[in-house]
Amino acid sequence: MKSNIRDYLGDRSLYTKMAKIAIPVALQQLITVGINLMDTIMLSSMGDDQLAASSQATQFITLFQICCMGIGMGASVLTSRYWGMKDNTSLKKTITIMLRFVLGFASVFTAATIAVPGLIMQIYTPDQPIIDYGIIYLRWMIPTYICMGLSLTCTIVLRTVGQTLVPLLCSICAFFVNVFCNWVFIFGMLGAPRMEIAGAALGTLIARIFELCFICGYFFIIDKRIRYRLRDVLMNTRDLVREYFRVSIPVLISDSLLALGNNAVAIIMGHISPAFVAANSVTVVVQQLSSVLTTGISNASGIITGHTMGEGDYEKAQRQGYTFLILGFLIGCAAAVVIMILRAPIINYYDVSPEAKNIAWDLMNAIIIIVIFQSMNSILTKGVLRAGGDTKFLMLGDILFLWVASIPLGALAGLVFHWSSFWIYTMLKIDQIIKCVWCYFRLRSGKWLKKIHKAGEPVSK
Repeated sequence: MKSNIRDYLGDRSLYTKMAKIAIPVALQQLITVGINLMDTIMLSSMGDDQLAASSQATQFITLFQICCMGIGMGASVLTSRYWGMKDNTSLKKTITIMLRFVLGFASVFTAATIAVPGLIMQIYTPDQPIIDYGIIYLRWMIPTYICMGLSLTCTIVLRTVGQTLVPLLCSICAFFVNVFCNWVFIFGMLGAPRMEIAGAALGTLIARIFELCFICGYFFIIDKRIRYRLRDVLMNTRDLVREYFRVSIPVLISDSLLALGNNAVAIIMGHISPAFVAANSVTVVVQQLSSVLTTGISNASGIITGHTMGEGDYEKAQRQGYTFLILGFLIGCAAAVVIMILRAPIINYYDVSPEAKNIAWDLMNAIIIIVIFQSMNSILTKGVLRAGGDTKFLMLGDILFLWVASIPLGALAGLVFHWSSFWIYTMLKIDQIIKCVWCYFRLRSGKWLKKIHKAGEPVSK
């Protein structure tokens, strides 16, 4: 019994491998949070309307970003497994399908932002000043979709083959580019015009262009592990398309539903009050800051699980799943403590209205509880179970709990019953608690361990 417990707690080699992946990913996530923090702090000095407009306009861009993550993470289920199998041909074909897919998505979002930026903003808020500022922000961000789509998906693939330092270095450089450009263009420094919210958009766009050049330049020209080159975009992928979509489409749907759910949350908040939106902008940064390690462990758990299953050791993958779940609980508790420590100084640092600060405090109280479940849930859904190929089950969970529980209950709490900010936010995030329990029983069943097919291999029905 003692040895069995030790097996489920993991060994040194597992933690070493996990640290090599999780720490760079967590640092990269921390840098991204730093960028968002600096953006919101700089814009908060321009008033609640510009801060709220930036937050709401970014929701549409985040919708695209999460769709891209769905495309990339769906591909990563296959690429991590093929890397474990040492099947480079199937690996390259998966990347080719992914790139074609993401460029199609980028084209749709770009066209929508060009054609109807006002309609996009009206979805999120009825307040005309916020809509007007949001239109300005969106117009500057039109080129960002292609930049973000390519750099994000290529980054995800690089991680699955152990290339975590290159994306980290890119994020460090992009942080300084973004902060410097924001400072110059928001406030009109160094002879530049004072652009306010337009300057925030321009600074972010310049950083995205830098990321595109850095990541894609490395991926298509320098990388020696995958050796994927531009000519490979034209390769014939017909024999892998069915398997790609079998595994990846549920991931895309799950992440898209998550993105739409976050947008629905933003819509509900936007119809409560601008102060509620501004308060949420403050709390989002704190949540991201407290969950950076969870993101790193989630990525590591998915990659390690994929490699282990690619090697054919399904029993080991099952034991590792429990190890990652235990880590998720411990990290969630640590994140709750971090939020309790940081909430007061961060809320007071923002130059927002007293009403927004009071609402932000209520939201923080809810987040302290939710973050524990969210940590375990994230590691299972975005890491272990997804890497096991159990993508249809996860898609079903997202549909049921987000759209049948969280969104209706949140809308009733905020728009009908007018409950306190604490209970509105708790209802909007109740799916995190339900999914945590749901996914635990799925992990225990072992039914999440699915076979992945190679290029040219028939797919069993």
